[in-house]
Amino acid sequence: MDWESGSGCSGGGSLYSGSSLSEGQREAAVALFEAGHGRKAVAARLGVSATAVQRLRDRWVLRNAGALMNKPGRRSFGFEFKLEVVRRYVGGEATALELAREHDLSSPKLVESWARAYRREGEDALRPKRKGRPPAAAPDPGGPGELERLRAENQLLSAKVAYLEKLRALREQGRG
Repeated sequence: MDWESGSGCSGGGSLYSGSSLSEGQREAAVALFEAGHGRKAVAARLGVSATAVQRLRDRWVLRNAGALMNKPGRRSFGFEFKLEVVRRYVGGEATALELAREHDLSSPKLVESWARAYRREGEDALRPKRKGRPPAAAPDPGGPGELERLRAENQLLSAKVAYLEKLRALREQGRG
């Protein structure tokens, strides 16, 4: 099997590009997993990050050779779905891997991250987040009284400026 050319990958679709591993490294790692090697041995043999190999191994355990293939599009999950999956995981009914397989999730890490957020912030952490910039706070107009107060202040300041200008003019007349 030629790992560098990519001819070792079977099936259609494009290779998973979300990894720090090269195409050849991913294919070689999957071949080593299939030969019975563990993640540490694979990482050492390929000279790559154990974390990257662990993520690839998680996908491989979930999907076998499909670990190298891209999933079509990015899926989003509703609040009720996430809550049900997390409650089963936290309650010990199923492992993250079992739930990922059952619901065709991309990785058991997804279930673990939902559970971590749930433990930290409660159910609200699983609710969809508003995208983009948060809405600006509505300005407090202060009502019509505020506008009148500002107008009166403006009028007073205008009068003070006029008085000081007149005073300056009178002083300059006395010197001239």
